Amino acid sequence: MYEHIPKRLAEIRDRVANAAGRAGRRPEDVTLIAVSKTHPFDAVRAAADAGQVDFGENKVQEALQKIAQSTDTGLRWHLIGHLQSNKAKKAAGAVQAIHAIDSVDLLRRVNQAAAEAGRNLDVLIQVDLALEETKFGAPLDSVAGIVEAAADCTAARLTGLMLLPPIAENPEDARPWFARLRALRDELIAAGAPAHRLQHLSMGMSHDFEVAIEEGATMVRVGTAIFGERHYA
Repeated sequence: MYEHIPKRLAEIRDRVANAAGRAGRRPEDVTLIAVSKTHPFDAVRAAADAGQVDFGENKVQEALQKIAQSTDTGLRWHLIGHLQSNKAKKAAGAVQAIHAIDSVDLLRRVNQAAAEAGRNLDVLIQVDLALEETKFGAPLDSVAGIVEAAADCTAARLTGLMLLPPIAENPEDARPWFARLRALRDELIAAGAPAHRLQHLSMGMSHDFEVAIEEGATMVRVGTAIFGERHYA
């Protein structure tokens, strides 16, 4: 049932490498996150057996269920969907990275929860560049404050920025948004933000990850192109 996954993974890895090459970058500098949301753990297992390590989930509950099934596999789990503050404790106690920090308050909640659990995890700020009502993210004018607040967080380690650009059929339509996130990162560092807190740019999905890599993505979140179409209950 999941025989297609190893082949698709290999194809995606080749495309990642080619896109990195076009940008004068090394393929190993780009982390491929396989987004397994709505797919069963057997699909995750098939990808893991093919060498995939990093997996992404949108919802805390689904992530927890799959993590419980994968305790012996050494996989890295990324929460890439919106995180409600009342679920920060559960998320911080289970995943290795959260890509959806959108306020100082949420950052501090995640940091406290991780510290209480005796864990360290990476966090990224989701930036709302397009100001779409249907999407979450930190307003542009609040990002510097979140970066500054990260200096006091020892368990939740800020490592970069994340973006969901407006949906578009043509991957090239996303390029300006990716370029803007990279420019924002560079501006923050130029203004004094520690570079190690902004080393990652999480941007690009199944239809536009190659463009994202060309614009500097260090993490791409690919689901459908690996696992196939999602089936929502």
